[in-house]
Amino acid sequence: MPEPAPVARPVRIGLLGCADIARRRTLPALLREPGAELVAVAARDPDRAKLFAGEFGGEAVPDYRSLLAFPDLDAVYIALPAGLHHEWTLRALRGGRHALVEKPLTTRYRDTAELLDLAQDCGLTLTENLTFLRHGLHATVARLVDSGEIGQLRSVHGVFGFPPLHPGDVRYQPHLGGGALLDAGVYPLSVAGLFLGPDLQVVAATRTDDPEHGVDVAGSVLLATPDGRTAQLDFGFQHAYRCEYTLWGSTGSIVVDRAFTPPASRRPTVRLTRHDEPSDLVLPEDDQVAATLREFVTAVRAGREVPGRASQSRALARLVDQVRGRARSLRPGEPVRLGGHEPTRRYG
Repeated sequence: MPEPAPVARPVRIGLLGCADIARRRTLPALLREPGAELVAVAARDPDRAKLFAGEFGGEAVPDYRSLLAFPDLDAVYIALPAGLHHEWTLRALRGGRHALVEKPLTTRYRDTAELLDLAQDCGLTLTENLTFLRHGLHATVARLVDSGEIGQLRSVHGVFGFPPLHPGDVRYQPHLGGGALLDAGVYPLSVAGLFLGPDLQVVAATRTDDPEHGVDVAGSVLLATPDGRTAQLDFGFQHAYRCEYTLWGSTGSIVVDRAFTPPASRRPTVRLTRHDEPSDLVLPEDDQVAATLREFVTAVRAGREVPGRASQSRALARLVDQVRGRARSLRPGEPVRLGGHEPTRRYG
């Protein structure tokens, strides 16, 4: 396949799947991005595609295949359920289209690796839309850690959870890649990788399964690096809302609240504690969705990959596979087995 030429005009993007996240966050940001243009919209429900096209522009097309065949299309934004990401990203890349794909990139490591390898071979930009990584506050936190403000980083604690979803939500459908690990767990897992590096291994994990829907609705993970640093993570959608991480060092700590979903108009506050003396750092506003789109558009127009993003996606997919393979299932009313023994207390 010939290498695509760099794009000089606005990047012509087609929307594949009219998800709520596209309507609330991504498409409004896309309309403000001068380097991009929404030209086509496809959904499983043609009426929904027409609704989105009327609101955000572009032409409503009959189906996903028609969108990939749309004339002069440079890239696609794939906002389908996670279980459909692999198939339609593969089709897009084979058709010579760059792709911005909602998180997770796929539901399995081998599928993620296949897509990233194909994109690299074809000279195409493939970006996982895990937008929080592009918010400037995390770079500030990384500089604080690197400069020794909390001494040696020993441990990462990450939490992302929210109340139960509507019963018909796709995240309750296992055949569409539902479940808390893929929806919420990828955030604290990404934070662990961001600050502890690519050598993390899963030591232990649990998951709480919903027997009615057949998906995991909560989980906890313990990870460690070869040199003994750890990460303790919790996630799910049967909780009061929490969205934070803590970096615990030898002489201090850093706490970041609203870490994964800060509004663009919010000035994030980072709590830095050194030698038992806390102080709050108020950081500038930042729009992580707009930053992700700018990064993607710049890469497409330059005809290159985004440095470092592919390795982040590979590392995250590897950890997700490890968690899935190691997690002990906790079901309401069933005994919890630890170390081969059955305690008398039951979960739920």
